[in-house]
Amino acid sequence: MSRGICTLANDYVFDQVVALINSIEANAGKDFPIVIYPYDDCVERLKLLAHKYPQVQIFDDLKTIERWDKRVQDIWATHPSASKKWLAVDNKPGIYRMGTHRRLCAFDGPLDRFIYMDADTLLLQSPHLIFQALENVDWVTYDFQYKDLSHVFDIGSSKLLNIFSQQKLKSQVFCSGFFGAKRDVVSKEDIHFYLDKLSAGEAEVLYPMAPDQTVLNYFILRKPVNSANLAFTLPSDQVTGNCVTSLHFQECENKVLDKGIPLLYLHYIGVPSKLFSRLCKGENIDIPYRDTFLYYRYLKEPDSKPKFRGRLVSGKTRTLSLPQKVFRRLGLLK
Repeated sequence: MSRGICTLANDYVFDQVVALINSIEANAGKDFPIVIYPYDDCVERLKLLAHKYPQVQIFDDLKTIERWDKRVQDIWATHPSASKKWLAVDNKPGIYRMGTHRRLCAFDGPLDRFIYMDADTLLLQSPHLIFQALENVDWVTYDFQYKDLSHVFDIGSSKLLNIFSQQKLKSQVFCSGFFGAKRDVVSKEDIHFYLDKLSAGEAEVLYPMAPDQTVLNYFILRKPVNSANLAFTLPSDQVTGNCVTSLHFQECENKVLDKGIPLLYLHYIGVPSKLFSRLCKGENIDIPYRDTFLYYRYLKEPDSKPKFRGRLVSGKTRTLSLPQKVFRRLGLLK
C-alpha cells in the first residue's frame, strides 16, 4: 500500500514548493514520497528540483492529465452561468483557474493513500494522524471551511438543500487545500453519476469562483463518501487552527503553536506567491509567520538565506487585504 503526499504547482511557486518539500522531509521522513501535479506546462525548474530530491516526482502521465482536463470541461459545461461569470472577471474565455483542477489526477495517480497539500502549505508534524484516520474512513480533512459555505457552493441556489442536508453542509464541507484520501474514492463510474446529476440541473449549486473546491466538495458529499473532519473528531483541547490568517499563533523552534498546541500544517492562505518570491530575493517583506517559512525554504541551503536590511515593508498590496480582514470576511475564525 503506497502512501505519500502530493501537491499542485508550477515554476511560479518554486520557493513555496521547496519549503513544502523540506517541511515534509523534516516531519514525515527523508524518503517519504512526494508527487507534484503540474498546474500547467511551466515546470522546468520543478523538474530540476526533482533531481535534487529523489523522493519527489513530477507527474507526467499525459493521458491521465488530459482525461481529467476533459472531465472538468464536461463538468463545467453543465453549469448555466459559469462561463459568463468567468469572462466578466477574467476577461478571457475558458475555465477559470483551470489548472487548479489537476489535483484531481491524484484519484488516478501513483499513491494508494495520499495527503494533498497546496503549494502554499507547510507540514509541521508527522502526517500519521491523517493516515491513521484513513484506516476507518475514505476521506479526511482538518479545517473550518464549514463556517463559510459561500466559498464552497452557491448558497443562493434553491436546490442546495434539496441535494444536501443542512447537517451535511454544516459538518462535511472542506477546504480543497488540504485533505487525505484513498486513490479510488472517485472512480470512472462516479464521474458518469456526477455528470448525470449535474446535467439534470444540480450544476447550479456549484460555486464558479472556487472551481476546484466546489467540484471536490460536490464529489465527496454527493456520492456520498465516508469522511471525517479532525476539527470535529479530535479532543477539543487538541484541535488547532491552520491558516496564517489566524494572528494569535506563536512560532517556537520551527514549530507553530495555537495556544500551546502544535499545528499539523500551516496554510499561507491569502499571501500571493509573488510576495514569497520577492522575500526570497532579499526584500524585507513582512508576511505572517515569516520565520517559519524561511526556515523550511532554506533548510538545505542555510547560507543562501536572505540577509535583510532596512525597514520592514508590509506585505499589504492593493490586491491583498490584511490577513485578519480576509480571515474575518471568510468567516473561518476559530
